[in-house]
Amino acid sequence: MTHQPRPATDRRRTAEVVVIGGGIVGACCADLLAAAGRTVVVVERGSLTGGTTAAGEGNILVSDKLPGPELELALDSNRRWRAMGDELGATIELDPKGGLVVAATDDGLAALHALTTRQRAAGVEVELVDVAGMHALEPHLTPRLAGGAFYPQDLQVQPVLAVAHLLRRARAAGAELRAGVEVTGVEREPSGRVRGVTTTDGPIETPVVVNATGVGSDALARLAGIDEGLPVQPRRGHILVTEPLPRLVHRKVYDADYVGTLGSGQADLEVSSVIEGTAGGTILIGSSRERVGFDRTTNPAALAAMAARAIALFPVLVRARVIRSYLGFRPWTPDHLPIIGEDPRVPGLWHATGHEGAGIGLAPATAALVAAGITGTPPPLDPTPFRPDRPTLVGVGTDS
Repeated sequence: MTHQPRPATDRRRTAEVVVIGGGIVGACCADLLAAAGRTVVVVERGSLTGGTTAAGEGNILVSDKLPGPELELALDSNRRWRAMGDELGATIELDPKGGLVVAATDDGLAALHALTTRQRAAGVEVELVDVAGMHALEPHLTPRLAGGAFYPQDLQVQPVLAVAHLLRRARAAGAELRAGVEVTGVEREPSGRVRGVTTTDGPIETPVVVNATGVGSDALARLAGIDEGLPVQPRRGHILVTEPLPRLVHRKVYDADYVGTLGSGQADLEVSSVIEGTAGGTILIGSSRERVGFDRTTNPAALAAMAARAIALFPVLVRARVIRSYLGFRPWTPDHLPIIGEDPRVPGLWHATGHEGAGIGLAPATAALVAAGITGTPPPLDPTPFRPDRPTLVGVGTDS
């Protein structure tokens, strides 16, 4: 889709679409809607990318998806990221490094092989590798493994740079950005349809609001008059960052347990091994998951477990110094699928949320579904599994 510049205008008090949320999902939505000729205002209560987007590793994965709707969304997004990479390339640090999933035991390897068979049938590119093959890909990997699978479609991006470029492009097409502005209410017509939003910077009249607020999605739904809210809960995750090092880890490497923790619904701490290098030389080490509300307290047990598992996979890291850690909150849903589409309880309110830790990877296809629905054009894939009123979400509250 081409992006035609539009003349600069005064600060709008009306818009065809208000996108709430300045992270990767909101940026992708604003980019596509502005390109489609809609007048767009992006409202972000904090700084752009100041939430979950900045707390991610920049993963764009198909390897961790089971066959089904989320994998279809991931494959579509993967193609869109690659197309963006052709245009933006190194400016967003898009790295087609691929992903290596490793199994420590024969039973784990058998389960991984069964998964790859299903994924391949669904359109995923995957190559089975033995121990020698894994060491050709990652020379510093421990030899105490049974085997693995290499996924050449997996990518990594610098998410903050990606948001900056997407919003710059949206602004060139006429979008307006309002950072440091909080939405305080969603106004509705007597019929229930969206009429506008009130903000700390004044009201904006609009018939369409896009809820791209991630872990704030439930609160925004309640502002819109949905008393039961939206079943999106924060799931806390930590990342460790090493000092800059020579290139020791060439791809995203994670153990086969990682897929299991993604699909788990338990609230207690779960840890799996996820290790990858960055363009700056640091190594990112994850991952942890726990549902503890919005508690921002660092969990030392999670950090220790992550470090121990990383050293078990890459013994060379025992000499690496950790220079910092950070955490973020991923928007988790009970059925592990994002919520994308118009809310039938509030016509004109569109949700683009609930991606948990996959928001960066799934953002372009999510935005394409939202933009298609708003503009009345054919969607890139079936939106039905992601509907806000799907049976697996109906009657599920945020306290479940």
